[in-house]
Amino acid sequence: MNDTHFDAAVLIGRFQPFHNGHAALLGQALKMADRVLVVLGSAFRARNAKNPFTWEERATMIAASFDAADARRISFVPVRDYYDDVRWAAAVEEGVRTAGCAAPRVALVGFHKDASSTYLNLFPQWSFVASERQGDIDATPLRGLYLTGNEAAWATLCAQVPPAVVRYLENWRTHPAFGAMREEHETVEAGKQKWGLGPFVTLDAVVTVAGHILLIRRKHSPGKGLWAIPGGFLEGRERLLQGAIRELKEETGLDVADVDLVKAHRTAAVFDHPDRSQRGRVITHAHWFDLPLPALPPVAGADDAAEARWFPIEELPNLETELFEDHFVILDRFLNISASAARTSLAADT
Repeated sequence: MNDTHFDAAVLIGRFQPFHNGHAALLGQALKMADRVLVVLGSAFRARNAKNPFTWEERATMIAASFDAADARRISFVPVRDYYDDVRWAAAVEEGVRTAGCAAPRVALVGFHKDASSTYLNLFPQWSFVASERQGDIDATPLRGLYLTGNEAAWATLCAQVPPAVVRYLENWRTHPAFGAMREEHETVEAGKQKWGLGPFVTLDAVVTVAGHILLIRRKHSPGKGLWAIPGGFLEGRERLLQGAIRELKEETGLDVADVDLVKAHRTAAVFDHPDRSQRGRVITHAHWFDLPLPALPPVAGADDAAEARWFPIEELPNLETELFEDHFVILDRFLNISASAARTSLAADT
């Protein structure tokens, strides 16, 4: 053992997809410690064009990129997005500990790319080991190349990811989700061209009645088919609460007087993380209405909603992978549902 050898090394990322730059970082970590823990961010959420692969699929890609001996030294720690640095860092640390790593000398291997790399500063208890940039490789354009689907883009992509990932991505083209992800990518990019990157102001209406929550199924991409909180964009001369009530009624047909909704308004919160939406900088104001009704009022999907439905609040943890964007986080803010989501930061070895 020497001064550059650690008891364990940690590598954090989304790896959407895992590319040659990531492989170089992981290779460096494997040289520094006998055990490496790969923290897979954006876990447990619904697929979208920014996060098309589940954490299990990403773990498979990564493990397949190394020989069997090295793969056995890699453990995976899936962690959901909380859009809260303190909470997220605590979840990462707990996930690493739960994976069996309570070692005194832990290296955090990473590369300070830009402002998106500030998470590397959240773990002062670990020794940060900086890496040089491994070529001009970035996962965002690689996803674009993959989802455009033409052969020229595919050839460029293949040169920038490990051969095992090439094979995995080629097979994944036949996955039922591939077409939906391609459509969503095209929709999001077209929206950016038309409307720009924001900032945009939206409203969301969290409505509870008798232990149930009102959700809508999205009719259009992005997020087509996913469950979501009723909501939409603020109009020119609206107040925030007024806009939330308007969107709620437009999408669900909820027949409750505005004055009664105002009386049932419990609280509101702003969700403004720069990465909460793949559409650009979207700042939403979520309002919680807790209606004191003895029975669930009838609802029906309308406007941008294909369907509206009441769900028991206790079922929300099971819906996490079917919820749009950060709506699980929004619901958790008001209803504390992640406490019962048993999958938080579970570790899985390859």
